[in-house]
Amino acid sequence: MAVEELRPENFVFFGDDDENVAYDRAWFNIMRVHRKLLPEITKALKSCGINDPIWFEILLEVERSGAAGQPMSALEDKLSVPQYALSRHVSRLEKEGFLRREFIADGRRKQILFLTEKGSGAHEQIWQTYGDAMRSELSPHLSTDEAYALSWLLMKLLA
Repeated sequence: MAVEELRPENFVFFGDDDENVAYDRAWFNIMRVHRKLLPEITKALKSCGINDPIWFEILLEVERSGAAGQPMSALEDKLSVPQYALSRHVSRLEKEGFLRREFIADGRRKQILFLTEKGSGAHEQIWQTYGDAMRSELSPHLSTDEAYALSWLLMKLLA
């Protein structure tokens, strides 16, 4: 089917007389696209020593935080990652030598993340591989304008 034919009026599915079905379809298609594209992108990143795409985002945000470090709680919010999952990824990045943590004793378990020498600038080294993998997976299916439109729509969900 040509891209021009991918219009809602060209598709009739069971249950489309219920307008709520549109949201169901959006959700399941977001999840399916994620499952379809993630394995190849993850495989490309593993060639750089990165075991999960979220590692790139963590390294980037910690780098952006500068000498003050990145509070773990702020990183949870920025990346929309639950605390338990973020903690697991940070532990693995720490084990691989990309990050170090400092614990702040203020009555709570506050952690500040810093890059190690190995982690400093790592996102720049990884970016070429990551960008190439993303474009390889997306560009056969989306024009540049469609990619921007999709990005805009997805950002509405993050607001």
